Amino acid sequence: MTRVDVPYLREQVAARSGGRIEVQLSSHAERNLSGTELVRLVRSGQADIGASTLSTLSGDVPILDGVDLAGLAPDIGTAKRIAEAMMPVVNRDLERFGARLMIIYPFPAQVVYCRAPFTSFADLRGRKIRTFGNSLVDFFGAFGAQPVSIGFPEVYSALERGVVDCAITGTGSGVAARWPEVTTHISNLPVSWALAGYMVNVAWWNRLDPAVRAFMEGTFREMSDKQWELGDAATRDGLDCAIGNAAACRIHTLSTRPMTEVPATAADRAALREILEKTVLPGFVRRCGARCGEVFNQVIAPIAGVRAGG
Repeated sequence: MTRVDVPYLREQVAARSGGRIEVQLSSHAERNLSGTELVRLVRSGQADIGASTLSTLSGDVPILDGVDLAGLAPDIGTAKRIAEAMMPVVNRDLERFGARLMIIYPFPAQVVYCRAPFTSFADLRGRKIRTFGNSLVDFFGAFGAQPVSIGFPEVYSALERGVVDCAITGTGSGVAARWPEVTTHISNLPVSWALAGYMVNVAWWNRLDPAVRAFMEGTFREMSDKQWELGDAATRDGLDCAIGNAAACRIHTLSTRPMTEVPATAADRAALREILEKTVLPGFVRRCGARCGEVFNQVIAPIAGVRAGG
């Protein structure tokens, strides 16, 4: 979320510290990274600080996938409570790699964009849907759709050419990537939140002067608060911009080809829950191991109301 990250890390850190602390920012693309290498780069000290989505980092730390499973958090408040509760747990696993998550933050709600009309998730059966991460593959597969893995920069052309029928991304991310030019219908039902995190190399962090650590901790906390606020506001704003609601489109760019918003039905919400329980959660435990199921039941189940193993 460049509206938060860049101003804080590139500008405010230097300004507030009187120029004594500077953060050099590089995007994954600038460093020719896919994101999956990030835990190892931070572990080795090639990067002092790294940021990526939890699903991308979960290849090295599988329990991270459980924080943002498809269907787990129907609203951003629930997503935030789960993220906060899981931070100490995932850090126990990350610190084996010499890394530590400082904050977890959301992108706007991850929703479905399609090239052809649909009125409910049941209509997605048989359609090819661009997904990312294991739990979204499980989720859409359970609806009878065909999950397809395509990198985000290639999705526009894949939708344009009909290589895929639908794709999932953040409400605002799709608008920013001009998906309304190549799709017609957008669901307003959050499937997940593409939760991401900032992590640090623990050895580097511990070597910092205590005053610098305290300063950076405060900066990260402020960033986190702003990112959760923005994730909430940007979710509805992305939808309004996509459907051409100019009066409410304030954060993203108004679509020149207004889409049709597909309201979530009671059946969709019930199906979301059922697929989480019967397919997504068992798939996560199978990939991550029995301990992950136990952690889920201890930490996440009291918040989400869903238990691994029934």
